[in-house]
Amino acid sequence: MRTEAMWWIILAGVLVLGAVLWGPIVSNVEQPKYRVIASEKNIEIREYPPVIVAETEVAGERDKAISEGFRTIADYIFGNNLSSQKVAMTAPVTQQPSEKIAMTAPVTQQGIGNIWQVRFVMPASYTMDTLPKPKNPTVKLKEVEGKRFAVIRFSGMAGEDSLKSHTDELKVYLRSKNLQSLSAPTYAFYNPPWTLPFLRRNEVMVEVAPERASDSMSD
Repeated sequence: MRTEAMWWIILAGVLVLGAVLWGPIVSNVEQPKYRVIASEKNIEIREYPPVIVAETEVAGERDKAISEGFRTIADYIFGNNLSSQKVAMTAPVTQQPSEKIAMTAPVTQQGIGNIWQVRFVMPASYTMDTLPKPKNPTVKLKEVEGKRFAVIRFSGMAGEDSLKSHTDELKVYLRSKNLQSLSAPTYAFYNPPWTLPFLRRNEVMVEVAPERASDSMSD
């Protein structure tokens, strides 16, 4: 009986460990590259290069909009497109003879009123010419120019209260540094929904005006 109980304890421990590690493992996908201009605690000023995004607009409450937008764009990158060629997948996924595009992180969300723009950044190996065209007309491929963002990073469930408090904290930082904001807040989510809260990576991003050309940039 003791041996059997011990095996059950070991099995339970393995399952718990698997649950802890699964979120970070599946979140280890390609992410947009950026340069850090400055940092202070959990806030960074980042310089992003131009990227291509797949975008859809969804009306309604924020949490429902992100779910619907995610499903719509995931449908596109998992095969609902017009490509007739093999699409190179981002490591560790290998090249396959199917119309699939590698998943990237984060998924971003920005709202105006009750209309939300949900975006996936496309893998850097693609261009507008090589990306397969969406079948769903609500999915748009766009080139986004390089921009500078002030970003605050935090863990947890990223509910409305958390998003608001971190947005307010970021605004206080911007005022303290005399930085001019150029956009409404964008919410960025890096992990699948089953990731344990303390292992999640969430961000609030606000585009800011570039400073002097003499800024020093560090990786």
